[in-house]
Amino acid sequence: MSATLSASDANRQARVSRRKFLGGAAAAAGAFTFGFTFPLPFGAVAQTTAREVNAWVVIQPDETVIIRVARIEMGQGALTGLVQLVAEELDCDWDKVRYEMVNPAANKARGMVWKAQQTGGSRSIRGSHDYLRLGGAQARAVLIEAAARSWSVPAGECRAAKGVISHTSSGRSTTYGAIAPSANGITPPADIALKDPKDWTIAGQPLKRIDTMDKLDGSLVYGMDIRMPGMVVAIPKACPVHGGKLRSFDAAAVSGMRGVKQVLKVDDETVAVVADTFWRAKTALDALPIEWDEGDNAKVSSDTISAMLREALAAPEAFVGNRSGDAPAVLSRASRIIEADYGFPYQNHAPMEVISATVRWTPERCEAWVPTQAPDVALTAVVNASGLAPEACDVHVMRIGGSFGRRLSGEYVRMATLIAKTMPGTPVKMMWTREEDMLQGRFHPVTQARFRASLDAQGNVEALHMRIAGQSIASFAAPQIMTSNGDPLVYQGLLPDSPEGHLGYTIPNVLIEFAMRNPHIRPGFWRGVNLNQNAVYMECFIDEMAAATGQDPLAFRRKLMRNHPKHLAVLEAATKGIGWDTPPAPGRARGVAQIMGFGSYVAAAAEVSVTNGQLKMHRIVAATDPGHVVNPQQVEAQVGGSFVYGLSAMIHGECTVKDGRIEQENFDTYNVLRLDEMPEVEVISMPSGGFWGGVGEPTIAVAAPAVLNAIFAATGKRVRQLPLKNADLNLS
Repeated sequence: MSATLSASDANRQARVSRRKFLGGAAAAAGAFTFGFTFPLPFGAVAQTTAREVNAWVVIQPDETVIIRVARIEMGQGALTGLVQLVAEELDCDWDKVRYEMVNPAANKARGMVWKAQQTGGSRSIRGSHDYLRLGGAQARAVLIEAAARSWSVPAGECRAAKGVISHTSSGRSTTYGAIAPSANGITPPADIALKDPKDWTIAGQPLKRIDTMDKLDGSLVYGMDIRMPGMVVAIPKACPVHGGKLRSFDAAAVSGMRGVKQVLKVDDETVAVVADTFWRAKTALDALPIEWDEGDNAKVSSDTISAMLREALAAPEAFVGNRSGDAPAVLSRASRIIEADYGFPYQNHAPMEVISATVRWTPERCEAWVPTQAPDVALTAVVNASGLAPEACDVHVMRIGGSFGRRLSGEYVRMATLIAKTMPGTPVKMMWTREEDMLQGRFHPVTQARFRASLDAQGNVEALHMRIAGQSIASFAAPQIMTSNGDPLVYQGLLPDSPEGHLGYTIPNVLIEFAMRNPHIRPGFWRGVNLNQNAVYMECFIDEMAAATGQDPLAFRRKLMRNHPKHLAVLEAATKGIGWDTPPAPGRARGVAQIMGFGSYVAAAAEVSVTNGQLKMHRIVAATDPGHVVNPQQVEAQVGGSFVYGLSAMIHGECTVKDGRIEQENFDTYNVLRLDEMPEVEVISMPSGGFWGGVGEPTIAVAAPAVLNAIFAATGKRVRQLPLKNADLNLS
């Protein structure tokens, strides 16, 4: 093997003094400064602490209110809702509100005052609403207290509204901007009552996204768009067979190419080319002679994986996630049994923005600019790879052009840091090609499911046995959450009693199992996670039982849902919206589905037609009860967007394996839904209060089964193996 430099050799490089353009003290205060410039979002301006009311709120002399946000915005709109929650309790003027993103090092330096920063599992709002609201309320309280002290009156006699504090009896008033310096350091009251949601005037309203103008005027900088003086671009390439190794490469063959700075081994399975531009790095990488040691995994294919899962469906041992009564015993003596097998393939996240991270390493400090869903994970990766103390490292959170769970891991940040160590003092932007992004993904796991159910003479379900066979995300990505029942995430929406998502049907004898089989393809958290296939499996089989007994699918479900009023409420709303009780137009048919996931109750009713084997999705009505709604407009957008994602997977999405590697390397072979394929979507938001559920992920799950059940109603054909592109929908 020949290379100009190995990442492991970085510590032997000559020491380079730290440049002035990195201001660590400012970063520790929740902001950062540079001696160079590149476009920044308007709201992400650096702040001093002089006008900080508390960790969440900074108020400028011109009355601009800057609200700090710790969670990540990646297109889902959570940023606006988070800011609304703080602004509501603060009683400020919404037109003067801006935002600032929090860095993980600043969070750690201040004792994790901003709490969790990881954004996933639809937890941005539901996982932080309480302390966000409290932060706004405490800021309002100390601002009022500061004004009251300046007037020598009791704080209880003062009121705040739209950023103005007034003392009615004396007629005096002041603004937040004027009093903010005096509020700094005042201890807020120990007990502050938060507003009743019925009294909200900022939260709960369909306000426009706070970052829209940043996108429209081009000032918003995504992670892969960052530019710095002297920056170079690194493009890595890892063994296309997961688990394989880098055997050798011939750096001399490309080192003389224009713009190439170095060719290096990053780790045991990855090589990278660094050049002055992306195109020159890519051109050299494409020309680089590389030999891989693919190992035994190169023998694996989709067929061998499928065979492994089919064996697991009948294996004697499995984890148990939900058991009540004695389903096997009832089934053993049943006179009528309904059986079916289903399958869900690997899926790629396929965000428009490919994986990237920019790192500048010196012997004294390492800073990274990273589009990440998990800033703390990214910071840990930087610390571990840099070889520096934690206090010498920081991650600046960049905006993300789509992620869907892919950027919850930190392996790409580690990789970028290792490359940057070989070029001390030089900003290195590591970018993956589209092909590398697709091949080295963290895929939605492949699973199969087998059902056996017994029904009595009246068509009532006596027993249900569901066996899921497939890959565990947690065993690879989060082994610390594995339990004696295996991967708890496998049972999303199927558990007997869970605030995250419990089964919405009462059946006297239930057994739901998981036979874990882990192929070498690396799994990851894909938007909606296991709720997606679980809804397809359960809701389509429920439909099968209804059809087998000659019952209307909605009426059949109603009987099983008597003890699940919230599940039933969203189902009733969706079916009413689609007009279930009236006949569809000639040639059209309808289907329904419901499930609970991520703390929310969701349902969908779809109307489709199938002509000459071609599916046309006309309408989908979605109903969701997330408990509380902070921004109705964003809920509607999230539901519609989630349907695009879920229906893309249902119709087109499939990653296949040949010779141990993923076959789909770009959008020409991994298709997504087109505009003319998308149905009309109507969203019914029906928050019932009393809990906080998610929005961005739950409704993905019900889109596909509602359509699949409608296809059966239209054709009499049951599609049990996805994607739909592989199914024959012809009536003949």
